[in-house]
Amino acid sequence: MSITPESVKQLLNSQDLGDRLRAVNQIRQLEPSVGFELIQNAINDSNSRVRYSAVSQLDTLGGQNLDLSLNILRDRLLNDPEADVQAAAADCLGALKLHEAFEDLQQLYQTSNEWIVKFSIIATLGELADPRAFELLKQALSSDNDLVKTAAISSLGELGDTQAIPLLAPYAADPDWQVRYRLVQALSHLGGTQTKSILESLANDEVEAVAIEARNCLNEA
Repeated sequence: MSITPESVKQLLNSQDLGDRLRAVNQIRQLEPSVGFELIQNAINDSNSRVRYSAVSQLDTLGGQNLDLSLNILRDRLLNDPEADVQAAAADCLGALKLHEAFEDLQQLYQTSNEWIVKFSIIATLGELADPRAFELLKQALSSDNDLVKTAAISSLGELGDTQAIPLLAPYAADPDWQVRYRLVQALSHLGGTQTKSILESLANDEVEAVAIEARNCLNEA
């Protein structure tokens, strides 16, 4: 049976959860303009799995109407009862470069107790590369959650502010090689004499992946 806007709409209105989940997946096969209209029916579904799947598609469909997408994503970011849905909304705000949501992201980071939400916000701030994010990213470096801390390292690199270099330098000695690897990638965006010195040290890292990445960054500098 062929997938049409009408058949997808019928599934979206079904009482069966499996039908609604299938409908959201089928939206990917429709024209983006049609998909954007239909996905809005699923954004406020009673089931969090449907809402998560729907919100996650706005990274590609949201460009059809950025103003409306901003309003939808802000609402799910701040009001959805499920952390996964909030995190997906944060991811899409970054993917769509919606700088207008910066203050919402900042507010939620300060008030949420959910690590997945905090992680997605910090990663999104890197994608946005908004200078206003520097202080929040600096704060996130002290997170008790290693994934949030690692995301902050990456995002400070993407931000491109050389004030981050002395904040990042101590992580060259971090016992977790994945942190050191992310550090190398972050430093590659920042440049400068101090950055080169840190990369030269990491080029001799005991973990080959870190050393190779550092050497590649030095060669590209």
